[in-house]
Parts: sequence; structure tokens; C-alpha cells
Amino acid sequence: MNTLFDKIWDKHVVQMVEDGPTQLYIDRLYCHEVTTAQAFEGLRKRNLKVFRPDHVFAMPDHNTQTHDQDKPIADPVGRKQVETLDKNCEEFGVTEFKYNTKDNGIIHVVGPEKGLSLPGMTIVCGDSHTSTHGAMGAVAFGIGTSEVEMVLASQCILQQKPKSMRINVNGKLKEGVTAKDVALYLMSKLTTSGATGYFVEYAGDVVRDMTMEGRLTLCNLSIEMGARGGFVAPDETTFEYIKGREYAPKGEEWDKCVEYWKTLKSGDDAVFDCELNFDAADIEPRITYGTNPGMGIGITECVPTLDEIPEEEQAGFMKSLNYMGLTPGEKLEGHTVDYVFLGACTNGRIEDFRAFASVVKGKQKAANVIAWLVPGSHLVAKQIKEEGLDTILKAAGFEIRQPGCSACLAMNDDKIPAGKYSVSTSNRNFEGRQGPGSRTILASPLTAAAAAITGKITDPRTL
Repeated sequence: MNTLFDKIWDKHVVQMVEDGPTQLYIDRLYCHEVTTAQAFEGLRKRNLKVFRPDHVFAMPDHNTQTHDQDKPIADPVGRKQVETLDKNCEEFGVTEFKYNTKDNGIIHVVGPEKGLSLPGMTIVCGDSHTSTHGAMGAVAFGIGTSEVEMVLASQCILQQKPKSMRINVNGKLKEGVTAKDVALYLMSKLTTSGATGYFVEYAGDVVRDMTMEGRLTLCNLSIEMGARGGFVAPDETTFEYIKGREYAPKGEEWDKCVEYWKTLKSGDDAVFDCELNFDAADIEPRITYGTNPGMGIGITECVPTLDEIPEEEQAGFMKSLNYMGLTPGEKLEGHTVDYVFLGACTNGRIEDFRAFASVVKGKQKAANVIAWLVPGSHLVAKQIKEEGLDTILKAAGFEIRQPGCSACLAMNDDKIPAGKYSVSTSNRNFEGRQGPGSRTILASPLTAAAAAITGKITDPRTL
């Protein structure tokens, strides 16, 4: 087969179970506060240690508040989960990037920026958006709590090998079109189940031209097409991003690693179970209108009419529109919004803040909009200050909050109130995802910035 996915997977096979799963070695396990408590408790009950604690890194991010981080977390459930993670990491000798320290943030932002996620690795975490790390040229995927326990105990996991898919996006993206728009476009074409059972390799001119931040966004959203994960073959862009980072290889070891990493690509004769091709010219800035990430349109397009939806899907389609307070055939451009959220493991990196600042510079935030701008890590927050983006954003009426998952999901203080519209750079727009009754419109940082300035859904190209 000779695909990159096969190369990485096969190199990590410990043993094959006849008529069963593969025992796969895992290079890196990431832990956060929500999906690990029972896993550590399972070790305790069985009187087991963490098998390779030096391969495990933990961080609270879902429940952390994005203001007053020097104070205890206000929500008692969230506080308990974070305290439990602290105790478990201390007891089992696991490195933890603790709450309210310079190393904290969102695990899927911090892993790559610290040089912990590297090409050729297998990476898992009890979180579906672990696919983000695939941008480094790794096989990365989310697992359940019982599987977290399995990896803690053995540094291995039992998995059925997924099928392989390659998605090629060729051509050159138009002005104002970002990696987020590419991902939202692919989701609308494949639907949220179109890549189920596959591991996706992203390729083509557009992917080669993407920055690491763009690739991280693209891979982050693989799971929203139903894929087990998504990745990009490592290249000079990857190596340049990793070089010099805290946990990255150094000296002679760096040279050896790069030599190996350069071999990590699919062969010219590689055969994929499925291969799809898309043209960059067909992609414009995108927004969602429904309650799953696949329900998306170009910003100049209208919500589909009922006759454009297959009969068996019409009931679900109308349920989504009713929840969102929208009608078939409606144009969303110009629709009033209440909240704008820039952040999450999808778009909480420095490039996303640069993009947002480029739109709002010299303008003023709309009075009707509450905007939450949340860096994905303390390093991103530091970069924002060093580059003077905080001055630009403050002058335009925006406040930068402290790092965390924030309004991506309603597990902390940053919740969108019922009935309110949020233009969000996060990854999911499910019913209640950003708060009970909240209405989420997924978009890129450029489109979010345009909405924050005008107070309504706006094509960023007009600004």
C-alpha cells in the first residue's frame, strides 16, 4: 500500500490479534481533567503504576476559567476535576502543565508549540480533537477513558486499523479564504459522516502552502467529517516550526530525526481506499447555518431550500433550522449577531489573532456584540503582547482573556445565553454546545472579526 498512514501505523504494531484488533504502541499520551479521573482510579484499584510516565503529559483546560486565574475556579465541579488531576499527576509521577502557570493552555495548542508532538508519532488523548496533532505528520486520535487507562498501564492500545483516504485540494485559495474555510467546505461536501472509518491524509497545493497553524486547524476538524483522524506529511514547514522548541530534539539528534522525518510521505504508487479531489477556486469564506459542522454555506449563499434536501433528511433539517431560528432559503449575510468568540484548539493560535487584528485595526467593535478573545496558551498570549496585537485589539474595543477552552464548550464560565447568536471560531455547533439554547455559527477568524466590527454576519472581503 505504501501510504504514510501505513508506514506510521505498521511501525507501531506490537502484535496482531487474530480476527481482532491491533496492539498499537503509543508514543505520546496527553491527559486533561475531564477524561482521566476514572482512568487513574482504575490503576489505583489494580495497584498499577503508570508504565512510561515520561511519555505522558497532562493539563487542565476544559474547566479552567479565562479570567481571574489567580483565584480558585468558581464552579465546584470544575474545580474538583482540576484538583483531582493535580493529585493524580503528583501521585503517579506524570508531568502536568498546571492551571495558572506559563505552561498552561489548551492541550492541543500546547503539545505542538512545546515540540512534544512530532512527525511519525502515535499520539492519543481522551478528547476527540486529538486529530489536531496530525498536522505535525503524526497519527493522532481521540480515545475513551477506559482506553486512557489502558495506555497509562501499558503504553499500548487495542485498535482496529482504519481505512486510508487522501483528500487533495489543489489550486490557490482566494483572498479572505483560510484553512478554517477549507475545512468547513470539506465538511459540507463530505457531510459529518463522509469520512467515517477512515484516516485522512490532506495533500495538494493548498495544504502544501498552508502554515503550520493552518494545518493544525484543518486536522483539528477531521473528526467533524467522521474521520478517525487526519494528518499532513511533514515537510520543511513542519521542521521549521518544530526546530528550537522546548522538547524538540537538539544537536545531532535533531539532524537524525529530520533525516528520518523526510522519509515520512506516501509513495508515488500509494493506493488509498478512497481518494478525493477539490479545487481551491470553489471555496469562499464559509459559515454554518445548522446544528452540525457539515451544515455550511459560502457566506454569499443562502440556507438551502427544502427541495434541495433529500426527503429522508428534511425532518432533521427543519429541526436544526427551528433551533437556530432560521428559515429555508434565508440569506445569512447581514443577520445580527450577539457574541463573537475567537479561540479554541481550532483557532486559538497566534496566526488567528494576527488575522483577527488585521480586520479590526483602526475600527471599533459593534456596540451590540460581546466578544471573547481567548488565546490557546500562555505562549500565544505572550506573542500577542510582543507583536503589539493587544494594543490594536484594545484600541478597537476588545479585551483579551486568559488561556483555556473557554466558549468552545459549556464547561466553564464562558457560556452563550439561550437564543443568542454566536459567531465562533471553535469546532462544533451542536445544540447547546456553547450553552443551553445557544445558537452557534462556525466561521474563520477573519469572518468572526468582520462580525465583531459590523454586529452582523459580514463577508470579511468587504472590509
